[in-house]
Amino acid sequence: MQNHFVLEICVESVACAVAAERGGAHRIELCGDLPAGGITPSSGLMKVARKNLGLPIHVIIRPRSGNFVYSVPEFEIMKDDIRTAKQLGMNGVVLGILDAKGNVDVERTKRLVDLAHPLPVTFHRAFDVSGNLGESLESVIQTGAHRILTSGGRRSATEHLAGLSQLVKAAEGRIAIMPGGGINARNVLRVIRQTSAREIHTSLGASAVASSEFGQGMLKSTGNHEAHRLVALEKNVRTLMSLVAGVRQDLGSSSIV
Repeated sequence: MQNHFVLEICVESVACAVAAERGGAHRIELCGDLPAGGITPSSGLMKVARKNLGLPIHVIIRPRSGNFVYSVPEFEIMKDDIRTAKQLGMNGVVLGILDAKGNVDVERTKRLVDLAHPLPVTFHRAFDVSGNLGESLESVIQTGAHRILTSGGRRSATEHLAGLSQLVKAAEGRIAIMPGGGINARNVLRVIRQTSAREIHTSLGASAVASSEFGQGMLKSTGNHEAHRLVALEKNVRTLMSLVAGVRQDLGSSSIV
């Protein structure tokens, strides 16, 4: 088991990433279109995020929303996006591929893991919609991925803490299990204590809500809303970090990837 605790915040903008960093986050997962589950961010977003952040940035590699069964052209896009992420100084990539039967696509995932090297790879919540989570765990380990982001096959992590605990035990240190989905200050300690996980993933409301109203006051009101949202995000991250500070101290500090 690793000897440090990692809080990863999922964001879709540089402003949210900076707010999360100010709040004390350890790592950023950078996405585009977070309300749709996250897709590969633009090269411009990656470049500007790298310029403005000192934190490790892991970028999602997902060519579209929807299912995780990808065509040959979509697979080529994923490979090209990984090359771009490496060129732009990203610190890791987040991806997941299933086959037509809903199982982890070991062969193609391994090819992406090899391409991403030396960057670590997180297999994302495609894991949660795969067939058998126990079998899927072994399949992801075969790919060489470094961690699995999972809610235990449910909508939120707190719905199946027993299942997440079983995954952590079954992983036996061979791969990190990172709970995600609905984690916040009200439940994070329960998630950590009941699963023994040492990495936690959450967005804490970092997703922007698009306005459907247009008019003369839209820019001003949107700007005010955004400022309040960023302050709230920073505060929420700081609150979360204060709650797990004791856990971090017990585990000690170490390098984070």
